Amino acid sequence: MKKNMIKLAAGTAALLVMATSAQATLKTDKVTLKNNMIVKYNKLPEAVDSLSEAFTEGMFYGRFRANFFYWDWDVENYATGGKQKDNKNNGVGGSLIYKTAPFKGVSATVGMYTSQNLDFFRMDKSDVKYAKSGKDTFSRYNVITGGHYGMTVLAQAYLKFDATKKTSIIVGRQMFETVYTKSNDTKMIPNTFDGVTATSKDLPKTTIKVGYLVKQKLRDHTSAHDVLAYDPANSWNENDDSAINKNLTVARIGQDNKLIVASFTNKSVKNLKANVSYATVPGVISSVTLEAHYTIPVGSLKIVPGVRYMMQYDSLGANYGVANLKGNQTNYTNPNSLDSNLLCARIDFKQGAFLGRLGYSKVADKADIVAPWRGFPTGGFTRAMAQYNWYANTKTYMLRLGYDFGKANMLPGFSVMARYAIQDFDDTKPGVQADSNIFHMDLRQNIGHSSQLKFRLGMVDAKPTNGKTDVSYNEYRLEYNYFF
Repeated sequence: MKKNMIKLAAGTAALLVMATSAQATLKTDKVTLKNNMIVKYNKLPEAVDSLSEAFTEGMFYGRFRANFFYWDWDVENYATGGKQKDNKNNGVGGSLIYKTAPFKGVSATVGMYTSQNLDFFRMDKSDVKYAKSGKDTFSRYNVITGGHYGMTVLAQAYLKFDATKKTSIIVGRQMFETVYTKSNDTKMIPNTFDGVTATSKDLPKTTIKVGYLVKQKLRDHTSAHDVLAYDPANSWNENDDSAINKNLTVARIGQDNKLIVASFTNKSVKNLKANVSYATVPGVISSVTLEAHYTIPVGSLKIVPGVRYMMQYDSLGANYGVANLKGNQTNYTNPNSLDSNLLCARIDFKQGAFLGRLGYSKVADKADIVAPWRGFPTGGFTRAMAQYNWYANTKTYMLRLGYDFGKANMLPGFSVMARYAIQDFDDTKPGVQADSNIFHMDLRQNIGHSSQLKFRLGMVDAKPTNGKTDVSYNEYRLEYNYFF
């Protein structure tokens, strides 16, 4: 049945021949919902002359949100001790964000988020360990320790100081968007960090970001946790990101680690966007990323080649295995080292409502890339929905096509996105998943000026060899957003 569905989906994709960042955005008077689900504020409180006015002239931003997820494995193996069981989950709720008006350059933001889980479309409490993409709509830790679904959290709470018109400093719980760190707000609650960050655009055509992050709060957590340490005895309450390195445990690296990030983006050269980024968890790991995209106009067509090169450096000097994220170091060239690198390349073709992309990525046959901060290393190049393709010696090829029917004046507010990816993992490494082909499609429909309905389909056809598990599945997601 699933094989027929994959063929049908591939045929549909061939007929559509369209999709990606050319998708329609939703724009209200107050906010714009971008394609990556980041909210941009179109209207902000204006500066005031008194402390009392900072509160009376502040603004509220409301959002109702609902997400439904269904994950259908090709082969269920839970009955024999495996981890694969068909699962469904949902989240209904939203957020209410309040921003004070700036007073003497200082303002505050508080954002309360809630995700409640309807009984009829969720896993039983005894089966929460099988939840996949829908797990971010609730806290598994709260379910197994307190017996209750649903969570309400303060996901944003910070003070902002505008040092100049183009330089600001933020202290508190916040989103921080860099190549390493992302809010990844594709479910109900964003990924946020506790710390101090600064953003400056004072230099011409240049954006500088720096961050000192002391804690992270993943989307399915109600409290903050370490930025890197994994706790096998308390995994769902510590850093249990899907891309966490399980060798870097609390017992080995402690649970008071800090993440330091710096990003420098420049557009001084015409048609060129260049970025240099750095991240480190002192005493454990550091990374340098170089990225550039160059636009070549050809009549009404724009051809945009891009490249990203990420270099990962070991600072730990461990006498135990750390190279494989899951803890199986078999056939790794240097199991005790985190040293590695990643090359990504792509070429975009943009014309009016259409965008096409060819992407490629290759991870060195060294260590897996460490990236538990939701800034996916291959994101924007070869990563498909729910995939983690930055294991050692992995190659990925992707075709991504897109069309915005609204921009083409064909169907107002409607857009389509589709990807096809071929993931070539290392067959000799048992700690790495089996090769797979992925088809992924997004359908978006803006409804009026304040709401959007989105359907997402993911189909994975795995090619297991050498005793690896068949991870083939179909995934279905439905999301509704309403802003007020």
